[in-house]
Amino acid sequence: MKQHRSPYDSPATLWLIALVFLLIWFYMLGARTLVPTDEGRYAEMAREMVATGDWITLRLNGIKYFEKPPLQNWMNAISFELFGLGDWQARLWTGLTGLLGVALVGIAGNKMFSRRVGISAALVLGSSFYWAGMGHVNSLDMGLSGMFTIALCGLLLAQRNGASAVEQRNYMLLCWIGMALATLSKGLIGFVLPGGVLVIYSLLTMDWRLWTRLHMGKGLIVFFAITAPWFILIAMKNPEHPQFFFIHEHFDRFTSNVHKRGGAWYFFFPFLILGIVPWIGLLIQGLWTGTQDRNGLEKGFQAKKMLLIWAVFFFFFFSISGSKLPGYILPIFPAIALLIACYLEHASSRSIMIASLSFAALGVVGLAFVSKASGMGKLAYEIPLYQAYAPWLAAAAVLTLVGGILACLMARRPSVGKDWAVVILALSGYVAGQIAFLGHDPWGKYIAGTEHIPAIRAALLKADTPLYAVGRYEQALPFYLRHTLILVEFPDEMEFGLKQQPELWIPKLEDFVARWRADAASGKAAVAIVRTDIYEKFVEDKVPMRVIGQDPRRVIVSTILTTSATDTAPAGDQATSQSIQQPTTQVAK
Repeated sequence: MKQHRSPYDSPATLWLIALVFLLIWFYMLGARTLVPTDEGRYAEMAREMVATGDWITLRLNGIKYFEKPPLQNWMNAISFELFGLGDWQARLWTGLTGLLGVALVGIAGNKMFSRRVGISAALVLGSSFYWAGMGHVNSLDMGLSGMFTIALCGLLLAQRNGASAVEQRNYMLLCWIGMALATLSKGLIGFVLPGGVLVIYSLLTMDWRLWTRLHMGKGLIVFFAITAPWFILIAMKNPEHPQFFFIHEHFDRFTSNVHKRGGAWYFFFPFLILGIVPWIGLLIQGLWTGTQDRNGLEKGFQAKKMLLIWAVFFFFFFSISGSKLPGYILPIFPAIALLIACYLEHASSRSIMIASLSFAALGVVGLAFVSKASGMGKLAYEIPLYQAYAPWLAAAAVLTLVGGILACLMARRPSVGKDWAVVILALSGYVAGQIAFLGHDPWGKYIAGTEHIPAIRAALLKADTPLYAVGRYEQALPFYLRHTLILVEFPDEMEFGLKQQPELWIPKLEDFVARWRADAASGKAAVAIVRTDIYEKFVEDKVPMRVIGQDPRRVIVSTILTTSATDTAPAGDQATSQSIQQPTTQVAK
């Protein structure tokens, strides 16, 4: 490593960093089991979209599911159509949108500020624990954040000082496209939140001329051309959709705790602090950089102030919402990455050293935690899972400690030592985060229940063998089994859909038991995934059943009380491959 040359000025070094980054990124898309709830839910919804051929009415477990718009399901379904069913295929869209965000902040930083800021912004965002982690989780939050990043970077590039009329128009249309796709990702926040940012920016800077440069006429045409067709089509096919989607899923969700996802005003602060690792030591300085953008109106657009307002307003909006989940603040990270990159351009070596030592300190905390991890299991079943996770956490903590110390030592060197320290922080933070995610897979398999898949497949003697979910709903197993469930007593998040299609479930436990007893008496095969307390009641009531799988979260039972290996042989790959081509909805009559 030549100390006299900055990695920022070495194309070979930058390409090598990008290659390592991409290899790890794409490998990790398929390295873990899909973890409930989100990953299993959105994989299964896309599978059912392909199986039924209906790309308008969204379904989960064969039941109408209107909580979110279709973009994520469309992209996942396209991935399944092109590459087949699988873990990495289910995460491909979120993986690509995460990479898109990294590329866009790099391009915007380069054009808005300097080449160095662009490179630093890409390094910061790509290595941030939350962004890199959520880029490998099949949830709506990363897809939404990627679309918001299109809108943010399009706005920045359109309004930047010196942009030509053609650039201003094209980048603003890109911004409108980003807002439209964000709306198709998660609803009205796709344009409400960027609109709020613009209003606040205008009030603080008194730059009302900005509104004349939004190309609103063309932008609205593009926006509605992208968003309106699906909203019209689904309302025509499902008249109940508009009220549920626009009122219940937006107004009620924001103003109340209807989904029981509330939290204190400080709910998101820990996720912000953890999410920006390894750059936690530069977070405050980066945000403060946004307050230093004091150009007068004669000097035009104040990009840093816009970035600060974007981050703060999004954070505040979700903090006052009645519904809170950790991934909601993910869209603020591209703005923060650009602000930290702006600070890094002029940061002193001392600042980089402090940030490096802060990162190293997290490694020390991690090692202290690992020593107690194996003793955290409260159930005998969980103890080996904690023990299996401990070495992975230890490896991540050691890499964090070593990377932080090495970056600190490098930052002390004159000339380009600071640049190498930034690169070391980015690489060690990124790899440590991915190691921690990879080590979680045994937990993911336990939560998803995938160890029971062979036994369940063996018990599903025919394609139409009923598979019940008694008192619980499994979010991942339907995808892996290629088989929908018949819900019993517990509607879970499908309550609204079941009101429209009550024939698709069994609301009373006693009705299920009567059917189960009849099937067992006649020798008809059926399988049920049962909540543990309900299973204990079944035992007391002497319900005929054979246990084919069990863990602390679930018990899997079959009506076939005695069987041979020949009788329970799985249908094989042929049945699995065919299942994606045919509707899988089972109707409970």
